[in-house]
Amino acid sequence: MRRRRSAFTLIEILISVALLSIVMMGLYSALNMQRSSNKHLFEYLTKAIDGDKVIMVLYRDIMYSDGNLTIKKGEFDRFCINNTANSLYGLSRAKVCWLVAKEEHQLLRVEGNGYKLPLKHEDKVAVDKTMKPIVLFDITRKKGELLVMLQSANEEPYAFMLQGIEQPPKAKKKKNPKVIPPTTTTPPTPPADGNRSNPEDHNRT
Repeated sequence: MRRRRSAFTLIEILISVALLSIVMMGLYSALNMQRSSNKHLFEYLTKAIDGDKVIMVLYRDIMYSDGNLTIKKGEFDRFCINNTANSLYGLSRAKVCWLVAKEEHQLLRVEGNGYKLPLKHEDKVAVDKTMKPIVLFDITRKKGELLVMLQSANEEPYAFMLQGIEQPPKAKKKKNPKVIPPTTTTPPTPPADGNRSNPEDHNRT
């Protein structure tokens, strides 16, 4: 009679462990790739959402303004909305400037009142850091139309156009009326005593 095997041999166990290790390594590699792909997808979606939020804030800054805009051309445009009702900090009216920082090429939003660029230490403003690195920030204005183009590295560009954004007319300075000095009339000087004529002398002659 043949004896029944009651257990696996050591060689069989080692082979099984080796095969199981190979399978686990393959599963871990696939799972790691899936996690990396999901992470990149999440970062892309986060950037896309953040980009959409930035564009929406910029759009509202312009739409709620009185059209008093200042555009300074350069490598990246400097764009100031001098009077807008779209405030992120509860101001009734605010001055908002959008510009790209030179160091990291990051798009900045500056909100406050009564300030000028470059900022000073005593200026009370709020600076929000948004998208980076920026490769395109261009503002073009022509006949009431405003074209905005914005793009960060390795991302799709954003572009939108607004119509009816007219520059408000400049207030005319009131001219002070000319004050005409009153004319003074000098009384005639009486003739000297030797030249005075006596009417009685004429009658005598």
